[in-house]
Amino acid sequence: MTLSYDELRALDARHVWHPFTQAGTAPPAILALGAKGATITAADGRDYLDLVSSWWVNLHGHAHPAIAKAIADQAARLEQVIFADFTHEPGARLAARVCRHLPGDLNRVFYSDDGSTAVEVALKLAHQYWRNLGQHKDVYIAFEGGYHGDTAGAMSAGHSSGYFSAWKEMLFPVETAPFPATWDDDSEVEAKEQAALDALDLIFARHPDRVSAVIIEPLIQGASGMRMCRPGFLVKLAARVRDAGALLIFDEVMTGFGRTGDIFACTKAGVVPDLICLSKGLTGGFVAMSMTVARDEIFEAFKGQDLSRAFLHGHSYTANPLGCAAGLASLDLLEAPECQGRIAAIEARHRHRLDRLKGRSNVSHTRLTGTIAALDVGGGGQGYAADIGPRMKAAFLERGLLMRPLGNVLYLLPPYCITDAELERAWDAVEEVLDGL
Repeated sequence: MTLSYDELRALDARHVWHPFTQAGTAPPAILALGAKGATITAADGRDYLDLVSSWWVNLHGHAHPAIAKAIADQAARLEQVIFADFTHEPGARLAARVCRHLPGDLNRVFYSDDGSTAVEVALKLAHQYWRNLGQHKDVYIAFEGGYHGDTAGAMSAGHSSGYFSAWKEMLFPVETAPFPATWDDDSEVEAKEQAALDALDLIFARHPDRVSAVIIEPLIQGASGMRMCRPGFLVKLAARVRDAGALLIFDEVMTGFGRTGDIFACTKAGVVPDLICLSKGLTGGFVAMSMTVARDEIFEAFKGQDLSRAFLHGHSYTANPLGCAAGLASLDLLEAPECQGRIAAIEARHRHRLDRLKGRSNVSHTRLTGTIAALDVGGGGQGYAADIGPRMKAAFLERGLLMRPLGNVLYLLPPYCITDAELERAWDAVEEVLDGL
C-alpha cells in the first residue's frame, strides 16, 4: 500500500518521537524520499544539500553504490549471528583493518552499537582493568564542555556539556578540567593550555593513585560547539596521564575516519591512547555500529581461568555482519587516493572561505580542523539555546541547505563526495545569511 504525503506526515505526527526536538514548538519533520551523494530529496519537491553529513555519520555520500552492494551481498550470506559463540569474516577483517590504521598496540576491538555504548564500554573497561590488577581506582576525569553520549556513564563523563540536567541525579561524579579551546589568531592559546594542564595536575594531586581514566574528544569537541584544541596539547596531556598512572581514553566517535584531515585524530596528534572509541563514520553512515579499541596490555588483564575476570558486557547486534561489511566497503573508499584528495580539497576551500569572513562584525573565532570548519556568530545570544541558531537553520533550509547550527556556532561538516561547486554554494549562502542577520 502506498501512502500519500499527507498520510505519512500524519502518521509521523501521531506516532514518532523525534530526538533533540521540542515537539510542542518544532515544525513538522521534512519527509525524505531518497538521497544521492550530498543531496537529500524531500517529498516537498525540494533538494537539500547535506552540510552536516546527516549527524556527522555519512562519509562518502548517501546511497553510495559500493557500500550498498556490500551490505546486500552480505545480507544474502549471513545477516546476523551471536558474537559470543561465533565469529565471521567481515567482523574479523574489519577489526584487523581498523587496527592497522591505529598507532602503537591498539589491537583489540570490542564491538558495540553506537558512540554512546563505545564510550560506556571504555569507561567500564578502565574500571575493571584496574580491579583485575588488584588496584582501586574510582575517579574519572573529563574536560569541560565534553560530550560523550547519552548512556549513564557517557552522560556522567559529559555532565559539563549542559545537555543532561534532567538526569543529574542518575549520574556518578566525574572531575572536570578546562578545555583549551582555540581558534585562528588566538594569542592566549598557550596560557589556556597551561591552565588546563595545571588544573589536571591539581586533580591528580587530590586523588593520588585513584584516577582510573581521563577521557577527551581529541582535537574537536563536537556537540559543545566544534571547540578545537591543538595537537601539541594532546601530547602534553598524554604524558601527564601516563605519569599519573591512569588510562587515556580518546573519544573519536566524531573525529574518526578522516574528519580531522588524518584518518584518526590520535595519529594526527602522534598520541597512542589506551582506549579509543569509534562510531559514526565507521560504516560510512549506513548502519549503526561502533567499536572500542584497547591496547594489548589491557586485553591481557582480562584473561584467566576465572569468569569474573572476563568483560561480561555485550549487545544483541554486536559485530553485526551487515555493519561490518559496510565498514569494510567504507574503508576501501576512504583509503583511495581520490578520497584523500577530496579531504585535502575540502580543507583548503574551507580555509579560503573562512579567511574571507574575518573582519565581519558578527563573526568571531573562525576555526578549522580537517573537513570541519566553524565560526561564532554574534547578535543573538550564545550557547546551544541561543535564539540565533533556529533563525540561521531556517534561513539555510529556505536555500536548500541542511545545516544545524549549535546555538550561535555555525559549522560545515560535509561528506567527502561534495563537489567544489556545491561547497562554494554553501559558503555563498553562509555569507548571505550572515548579511541578513
